[in-house]
Amino acid sequence: MTKEGYIKDFISDLEVKATPEEVEAVQVFAKQLVEDYGYPKSYIQTRPQWRVKVRPSDTKKSYPVDIAAFTSEKHTEDTIFLIVECKKKTRRDGKTQFQDYLRFSKAQLGVWFNGKERLFLRKIEKAGRVEFKEIPNIPKFGQSIDDIGALKRRDLKPTHNLRAIFRAIRNHLAANAVGTTRDETLAQQLINLIFCKIYDEKFKKPNDIVEFRVGIEEGPKKVEKRIKELFKRVKTKYKEVFEENDEIKLDAKSIAYVVGELQNYCLLEAERDVVADAFETFIGPSLKGAQGQFFTPRNVVKMMVDILDPDENDLIIDPACGSGGFLIESLKHIWTKLDAKAKEYGWNERELKKEKMEASFNNIRGIEKDSFLAKVAKAYMAIIGDGRSGIFCEDSLDKPSNWNVKTRQKIDLSNFSVLFTNPPFGSKIPVKGDEKLKQFDLGHKWKKNRNTGKRERTNKLKDKEAPQILFIERCLQFLDYGGRMAIVLPDGIYGNESLGYIRQWLLEQGRIVAIIDVPIETFMPNTSTKTSILIFQKLRKEEIPENYPIFMAVAETCGHDRRGKPLADDDIKKVSGEFKDWAEKNSFKFK
Repeated sequence: MTKEGYIKDFISDLEVKATPEEVEAVQVFAKQLVEDYGYPKSYIQTRPQWRVKVRPSDTKKSYPVDIAAFTSEKHTEDTIFLIVECKKKTRRDGKTQFQDYLRFSKAQLGVWFNGKERLFLRKIEKAGRVEFKEIPNIPKFGQSIDDIGALKRRDLKPTHNLRAIFRAIRNHLAANAVGTTRDETLAQQLINLIFCKIYDEKFKKPNDIVEFRVGIEEGPKKVEKRIKELFKRVKTKYKEVFEENDEIKLDAKSIAYVVGELQNYCLLEAERDVVADAFETFIGPSLKGAQGQFFTPRNVVKMMVDILDPDENDLIIDPACGSGGFLIESLKHIWTKLDAKAKEYGWNERELKKEKMEASFNNIRGIEKDSFLAKVAKAYMAIIGDGRSGIFCEDSLDKPSNWNVKTRQKIDLSNFSVLFTNPPFGSKIPVKGDEKLKQFDLGHKWKKNRNTGKRERTNKLKDKEAPQILFIERCLQFLDYGGRMAIVLPDGIYGNESLGYIRQWLLEQGRIVAIIDVPIETFMPNTSTKTSILIFQKLRKEEIPENYPIFMAVAETCGHDRRGKPLADDDIKKVSGEFKDWAEKNSFKFK
């Protein structure tokens, strides 16, 4: 049992104080040295700390370095190869001082890391002088410095540490990229480079030298030229994602930096949620609520998908798909079922892959109004699937006849069996215009019948309506009878007296299966709107039961606090299991 305020050191297994730099930098990079670069733990020293001289006149080594790596299991001044200086995330200083520690050590390489940014240095000694040169990365275990970037396709390995790497890339580009500094633009540029990497991995034989690389002596301009040539081929291959005029606009040094950070890793063989998680980490800052656009937290997405439980026979849509989180999780859910099926029926790997690719192409549809978000969703789908995207840039609330012909060929109303969505909320982004509003019962004014007490739709259109209200109706229009829906809605929908006509209308469309109350922190720090999740099944009027049980759940914790800081307590993870127990007890089935 580790003492409170302490953690186990990854290398030495000793207890160390859980300081910010220890948790966010030292332990993170030590793990990368072992898992990504292949260094045995016995070749690395963290505790007790290795010490180096501070000044050439010092008679003893007095400065402790956070991580030291050696060329053998014997930790001596003659075998030291690499030293790592770690800072906490709020610190960007100490780089010059770090060069002094490297200068007075026999180590050839140094890494400065603050949990957000990484700097790789090579020490060069010539003519009695010591110089320092930034390099794209450090060698893997067993390689020499000159081997950096001399990578064959078979040398690339998957990693569990992509989140930290993508975070370092984003912070470096935000601080250093020339002419391209807006978050959205940086995110788009990373998408371009990721696709260069994926394409290069996909179309190289095991013994081929990869093109997505930067060698130790290669200048940024040479790397830039090679990557831009690669991107031309990428645009031809992934026409669903890229326009003809898309370009890599980063400056040469920034391109070389990104390539250097990613070149050792294989994205195609990485766990798909690892890639998605890292990707989301990078593009997250560009999606801070411009039009009510926020990522739905991963635990909420997974809970909703687990409850609706889609399979390879379902046609799935998210009509406000944003960056594609629900669609990605749905596809992963289907693939997990196909894995079990393959085991049961003895499919070979080729048959299983064919089934999975067919699911990604045939089962998934998404609509997104924002062109950047639509491109992000397409990129997600191409990264984890086969690139043939079912994502379309349209306004879901527009008349379907106004959609592009390609969209109409793939998406029809009343055709889907499963729908997930977290629509944009807010009175500040109202939907206006008679052509849009007249499509919807909820776009009309309603009045109360004095005799029956029921609310009735009038023929008068509203002047405007909040998008989330119209989305409720459009979502049900997308569903076939028997289709099931999971939608995030603000709590006012469920309780405000003035919105009673919406609840009445909804009860006439099918069955409320569940209402799941999630804490106010769920979408914080982006928005403090209090929400609940509605699980609903569309039914013909004669199929709607008069009395039926409804699953109700209140999640008091969501896995993070108001600032987004992770917490251990997460009631949301428990809800899908509780729903399945309830469904079994009440003999409830969607199908």
